[in-house]
Amino acid sequence: MDSTPGWPAELVDGPVTLRGLRSRDGAAWVRVRRQNIDWLLPWEASAPGAPARVPTSMATFIVMWRRLRHEGRHGRCLPFAIFYQGEFVGQLTVGGVTRGSLQGAHLGYWIDRRVAGRGIMPTAVALATDHAFWSVGLHRVEVNIRPENVASRRVVEKLGFREEGLRRAFLHIGGEWRDHLSFALTADEVPAGLLSRWHRMQRQR
Repeated sequence: MDSTPGWPAELVDGPVTLRGLRSRDGAAWVRVRRQNIDWLLPWEASAPGAPARVPTSMATFIVMWRRLRHEGRHGRCLPFAIFYQGEFVGQLTVGGVTRGSLQGAHLGYWIDRRVAGRGIMPTAVALATDHAFWSVGLHRVEVNIRPENVASRRVVEKLGFREEGLRRAFLHIGGEWRDHLSFALTADEVPAGLLSRWHRMQRQR
C-alpha cells in the first residue's frame, strides 16, 4: 500500500497532464532524451569523478523507474511524467519529501526542447505544487536552479517563487560542483492555489 497521501495521482490542466511515471513510458523517455542531449547536458546531474553525460538508454530508464517507484511507495517522492496533448514531453519529480517539523520537498524537472516556451512547465510546476500542498499535506516546496539556467529560472519567476539566496557548490551538475539559486513557496503564500495564480497571470498578459 502506498504510504504517501495523494499518491499515486493524475493531475490535469487543459492539454497538460501529470501522472506517475510508468514502465511503459520507457520508449518515449529514451526517444525524447536522445533528441535533447545538447539541450539537457549542461543541467544534467552527474557523479563526482565521472564524465558529464545525458543518460538515454532503456537500461538506465528501468533502473531509474524502479528506484523512483520504490521511493514513491515509501512516501519519499512523487515521480511524475509530463504529457502535452497526450504526448510524453518530460519529467517532474517532487523529491526529498520530509515530514516531521519540516513538511517540505524540492522539485526537479526537464522538458523536451520542441515544446519549451509554451507554458507547459509552469503549468506542470503549479499543478505539482498545489498537489504537494493540498493533497500530500506539505508546507514548503523548494526549487534549486543553476544561475545560468535562464529557462528554468523563468519558470519559477513566472510563478512567483521567492528567491532565497545562493547555495555554493550545491549539486554536482554537468561534471562540476555548481552553485544554485534557491527558490521556495509555502502553502500559506498561495491560499487560493498556485495554478489559479498562474491562470490569472496569463489572463492579464
